[in-house]
Amino acid sequence: MKSEQLFSVEGYGVVVTGGASGLGLAFTEALAENGARVTMLDVDAPGLTLESQRLQQLGYQVRAETLDVRDHATLERAFDAALAAHGRLDVVFANAGVDSGPGFMGDWTGSQQSRNAEGALCNYTDQRWQRVIDINLTGIFATLRAAARIMKPQRSGRLILTTSVAAYQCEPAIGSAYMAAKAGAAHLMRCVAQELAAYNITVNAIAPGFFVTNIGGGHAKNPALQAAMGKNIPMHRVGFPEDIKGLALFLASPASAYLTGQQISIDGGWTLGAAD
Repeated sequence: MKSEQLFSVEGYGVVVTGGASGLGLAFTEALAENGARVTMLDVDAPGLTLESQRLQQLGYQVRAETLDVRDHATLERAFDAALAAHGRLDVVFANAGVDSGPGFMGDWTGSQQSRNAEGALCNYTDQRWQRVIDINLTGIFATLRAAARIMKPQRSGRLILTTSVAAYQCEPAIGSAYMAAKAGAAHLMRCVAQELAAYNITVNAIAPGFFVTNIGGGHAKNPALQAAMGKNIPMHRVGFPEDIKGLALFLASPASAYLTGQQISIDGGWTLGAAD
C-alpha cells in the first residue's frame, strides 16, 4: 500500500455514538470529510438533526438516529440499520458519555481549591453512580458487542473507545463514578482487543485531556477556565475538538492496522506535569 493510501477511509461504513456534539461530532466530521459514510447516534434529538443536516448540506454522507445507549435492543437495531444503509461496517467510535457532576474538590484550578460536599463519597447517591456507569461503561460494552457481532464474520474492523486521562490519574474535580467508568472502559478495551485480534479487528482507546465540549454543562467553554487550565498544560492551551481529528483518522484507517489494545492520551502534555 502506498503511503498516500494509508489514511484513506473512502467508502467506509462508520458508526459514532454521541455523535451530535463535542468529540463525537469531531469524529463524525473527520471520517465524513475523508469520504466515509457515517451514522451518527445520540440521545440529543435536536442537536442530532441540526448537525446531520448541516453535514449533509456540505455534501457529506451522514445519517442520524436518536437513541440512548442504555437501550441495548434499540442500539442493536441501529447497528443493523447502519449496516443496511452503508452496505458495510468498518469503524465504530464508542464515544457516548456523560459528566458525573463535581468531585470532592470544587474547582479545576487555583491554590485555594475547596472541598465540595456534593461530590464527597458519603454523599454520592446510588442514582448518580449508576447513571454514569450505565452510560459511560455499560454503554461502551453494549456498543462493542453490537459492533463485534457484525465485524467478526467479516473478519475486519476498527473499534475506537473514548476514555479519558481520568482513566489512569485522579482528577478530584470530577466525580468518582466518571473515573471508575473510564478506567473500566480502558481495561475492557484491552480485554476485547485480545479477544478480537485473531479476527483482524483492532480495538483502541483515545484518552482526551481537558477538551472544550458541551459535557458538564459546557463549563470548559469559559475563557477564564481555559486560561487557568492552560497555565497547567505544557502546551499552554486546552484542547478543542479539531485537535482530535488526526488521531481519530489514524485509528480508523489502514495506517493503524498493527496497533491494538492501546490507550492513546491526547492532552497537550497535561499528564506529564507542569513545565513552567
